[in-house]
Formats: sequence, structure tokens, C-alpha cells
Amino acid sequence: MLKKNDKRLINAWASFDWSNSVYNLIVTSAIFPIYYLSTTQDAFGGEMVQYFGVTIKNSVLYSYAIAFSFLVIVFLAPILSGIADYSGMKKRFMQFFTYLGSLSCIGLYFFTGENIEYGIACSVMASIGFAGSLVFYNGFLPEVASKDRMDRVSARGFAMGYIGSVILLIVNLAMYLKSDLFGFENGGSATRFGFILVGAWWMGFAQIAFYYLKDSATGKKISLDILGNGIKELKKVYRVVSEKIVMKRFLSSFFLFSMGVQTVMLLAPLFAEKEIGMSADEMIIVVLILQIVAIGGAYFFAWISKLKGNGFAISTTLIIWIFICITGYFLKEKVSFYGLAAMLGFVMGGIQSISRSTYSKLIPLETKDTASFFSFYDITEKLAIVIGSFSYGLIDQLTGSMRNSMVFMAVFFIGGFIILQFAKLKKNLKYNE
Repeated sequence: MLKKNDKRLINAWASFDWSNSVYNLIVTSAIFPIYYLSTTQDAFGGEMVQYFGVTIKNSVLYSYAIAFSFLVIVFLAPILSGIADYSGMKKRFMQFFTYLGSLSCIGLYFFTGENIEYGIACSVMASIGFAGSLVFYNGFLPEVASKDRMDRVSARGFAMGYIGSVILLIVNLAMYLKSDLFGFENGGSATRFGFILVGAWWMGFAQIAFYYLKDSATGKKISLDILGNGIKELKKVYRVVSEKIVMKRFLSSFFLFSMGVQTVMLLAPLFAEKEIGMSADEMIIVVLILQIVAIGGAYFFAWISKLKGNGFAISTTLIIWIFICITGYFLKEKVSFYGLAAMLGFVMGGIQSISRSTYSKLIPLETKDTASFFSFYDITEKLAIVIGSFSYGLIDQLTGSMRNSMVFMAVFFIGGFIILQFAKLKKNLKYNE
């Protein structure tokens, strides 16, 4: 069994980001939202669609579907993480959600627009698979790296994810633009085949992490009696968080700014299409910019954290996020949007990576219940996404403009920034502060 800080173990752990980030980019951000809007508009003759007999705007339905998928994880995560810690089987649960998500991606091949109920179901299950696997994947970070290396190791994971997803996005883009050359009937067929590639990539490369990451089985049998163990573990984590003022304030800040970060990331392509008037090709270029710049952002803010501390690094990203939301409200030119996208990608890579490593440093050294601690972290993030996505969709529905939704996201970043200042995260962050 490889020891903590072993280069092979770190690379294997980070390779899971390489495997699953293709879903986050291609299905969540780049291609599927565009494909979804286009096919549903063609099938229903406009933005208004029929979903189980209910008439609703297609972009609003998508926002609500994403919110629902994360709400499912909010309820499942504490139960599953508690069982995982009790039995010492984090990897098994990580595998289950990975296969659920990847197979659901493959299932999107059969979504053609008019079968909108099926398409939403597959996208929801894929989202659940992605979010669920991350609970247990993140829980391995304290077992892979020591506290002094967590910022850089976390950044490495995100960087590998961005690189891998860009490679597969370019392949998908080439198939779409040159569909006849690849033997497809049209661009739509090529796009649908791309969903199969995402699922296969996700499932295939995940085997590297599954091979090297090891469960520490406790030998305790899983029974109906321990189904409530997750809730008990979550209560234990909550008591620890309540007693540690730094941890409590950091998570409060994280909850607020995650409403903005995750929502803007998930729905930026819809904003570009509806408010800026970008074509599918142009939006994919925007997403490529986001991913490539995010690689530098992840490492840059890990470096800033080493020089100035985690609190300073996160605060800097939040100021930039506030600027992005306010600027997005007034933005109308495509050229300007490219610049804003580059800025968004830079802070996207930074805030995700540093937030994960900051929390890892705050987990008590003596604990073995890392899945439960990261379940609490994940619930905080997923609840934020539920509220953020729902707010975004509701404001869009009430006002008819996603610009109003975008500027409203700045409120979450401002609140997160203010609370973070009271957390007083020191430069050399240690749990016993």
C-alpha cells in the first residue's frame, strides 16, 4: 500500500479529476446545454416546452433539474458517507456513483429533444453520479497528502481535470464541425456520440484511481441498524464545526459564495446563448478559454496561498467574482464576453482548488471519518447550488432576463467575502487555531 505523499498515490488520486471532469465540462457546461436548448426548441417550436404536461421555459426547467439533482445528494450523502466510514468502504461508494454517472452520460445518446422527460432523467442521474462520487473522492485527500502539500495536490487534481476535459472537448468539437469526415449523418449525430465518449472516458480513466486508492475495511457488517449512522456521524461533525470558530465561519462563507460560483459555472453557457447571442461554436470556444485559463488559476492561487495564506487567496478570488457578476449585467459585446470568460476561468480554478484544500487542513488530524467530514462539506456546497440554481431560474422566470439573475449572484459573493474576513484564516493554517 502506497504511503501518504507518495508521488504515484497523488497522481492516481488526481487522475480521478482527469476522468470525471469531462462530464462537468462537456455535459454540464459546454455541449449538452447547447444541444438541449437547440433540440427542445426544434421539438416544441420555441422556448416553452411540455414536461409531464406542464408548460415551462426550457432554460428554467434545466435550472430546476440541476437543483433537484444536487438536492438528492444532500439527502443521500450523510447516510452513505456514514456507512462508508463505518465499514471503511469509501472507494466502493465512489465506484457506484462513477458507474451511475458514466452510464447515464452514455444514455444521453438516445435523447433527441421530443423525449424531454427521458433527457432530463439522464442528466439528473449523471449529475447525481458526479456529485456523489466527489463526496468520497474528496474524502481521500487527507489520506493522500499531508497538510503542507494539500493546496498544491488539490490544485494538481483540478489542473488534470481541466486538461483532460479540454482534450475530449476538442475531439467532440472536431466531430461536430467535420461530422461527414467522421462518418456521421450530421452534427447532431456527432454530438450525441460525444456523450458516449464522455461516459466511456469517465468510466475508463477512473480505473486508475480505483486501482491505487485503497479502502481500510473495518470488518463491520452493513445492516439496517447502521443506516442512521450517517446522521450520527454528521451530528458529530456538526459539533466539531460548532466548537471551532474558524471552521464554522469558513463553512458559512463557503456556503454563501458557493451559491454564486457553482451557479454561474453551471449556467454560463445558457447566459452566453440567450443574452449575448453567441452561436454554438462560439460558446464552445468560450468554454475552452475557461478551462485552459483555469489550469493557471488553480496553480496561481495555490502559490498565493503559500505566500499570503488561504484566507487572502480566497478573498482575492471573491473580489474578482463580484466584479464578474456586475460586469456581466452590462455586457453586450461578444469580444468583451471572451475577456470576461477568461477572467471567470482564472478565478474558477483558484476558488475551487483552494476551498477544498482549506477545508482539508481544518479537519482534525486524529479523525478517520474523512468521508463524513467531506460529506458535511459537500452538503454545504450542494445546498448552496440548489438555492443558487433555483434563484437563478426563478429570477429568469419572473423577470424574463438572465442578466438580472447574473447580477443577483454578486450578493452571495459579497456575503461570503464579509464572513470570511471574520474567520481570520491565518497564513500557516492549522486546525487547532
